[in-house]
Amino acid sequence: MDQDRQNAPSLEDAETLGEALRAARLASGRSMAQLSTMTRVHPRYLTALEQNEFSVLPSRIFSMGYVRAYAGALGLDELTAVERFKREFPEAAVPLQAPTGAALQQMRRTSPKILAALGVLIVAVIGWNVFQRVVRIEPPHPSDLVGVPKNWAKEADSEVERALYLGAPRAAPPDQTTPALYITPGLEAQLTGVDPDDPNAAPPPAPPVQAAFNPRGAVYGASATTSVVTLQARKPATLVVRQGDGRILFARQLGVGEAWRAPPSVSATVDVSDPTAFDVYLNGEHSGALPAPQSPLGTLNNRAQAEARQSEARAAAAAEAQARARAAQAAAALAAAPPPVAAPAAPPAG
Repeated sequence: MDQDRQNAPSLEDAETLGEALRAARLASGRSMAQLSTMTRVHPRYLTALEQNEFSVLPSRIFSMGYVRAYAGALGLDELTAVERFKREFPEAAVPLQAPTGAALQQMRRTSPKILAALGVLIVAVIGWNVFQRVVRIEPPHPSDLVGVPKNWAKEADSEVERALYLGAPRAAPPDQTTPALYITPGLEAQLTGVDPDDPNAAPPPAPPVQAAFNPRGAVYGASATTSVVTLQARKPATLVVRQGDGRILFARQLGVGEAWRAPPSVSATVDVSDPTAFDVYLNGEHSGALPAPQSPLGTLNNRAQAEARQSEARAAAAAEAQARARAAQAAAALAAAPPPVAAPAAPPAG
């Protein structure tokens, strides 16, 4: 492309931009189809540029882009070609036109009349509404109800005799409990290891049901995914948590139902005025009230971890016991099954 730019004639030497582009194309030896593929411009527009038929070209912005691309493909200076195009095809100035619409003097003449007509119309509407209201006003007249009927008093007395009396309020239901394990009928022996048809079989021990944590107000402290110790206020009380260096980790007057989740692996002391005012939840299950006005937070976290390990051990032991029971039942069923009968041997072929 650099050699083409050296051999191409200068844009300033040619009489028109179109002649310069045509001479450069002939000097390059490329066809119009090849240049159209290189520039991605339709051959009709390239021919219009060479013949100075700028009226065939689309808008002025696209035309300058075509000139820049064509000059670059022919090895000519793109900026010079665009400037030459601007000089030969200047942008037509749009003459100013007088504003259209009603003349100002005419508006001044007709505006008072229009305003007067609107005023008369508004006054007429208001007068008509006032006239309608005045006509519909009725003169005052004595009330037709001169006394209370006697049957009204009798009905009121009978309603008092049939008054509804409420009894003592019932106790509130527990916040939340863990439901008993549901076992599909017919699968008791496989899941629990106890045959329901055996009258001498001892029922499996029911797991202890503990009240689960039920938030009834704002919950402060750590997130539920990391905390294993939760303190919930049973009544309005103050909760202060001090770290080992004396700094206050948390201090707030908690209302009924509000709770605080303890962060794990933090050395701190829980300080309360009334330990019975707070319920302790370990791993989401109720574990009683605070043991003392000042309780180490590490002790509560250790208790929660120990109970979690015990729960896992109990679950693993129960699963192992069930697996052994199923294996024993399978062995007993296999031993009780009759041995297979051997098929008679076929007679020898004669």
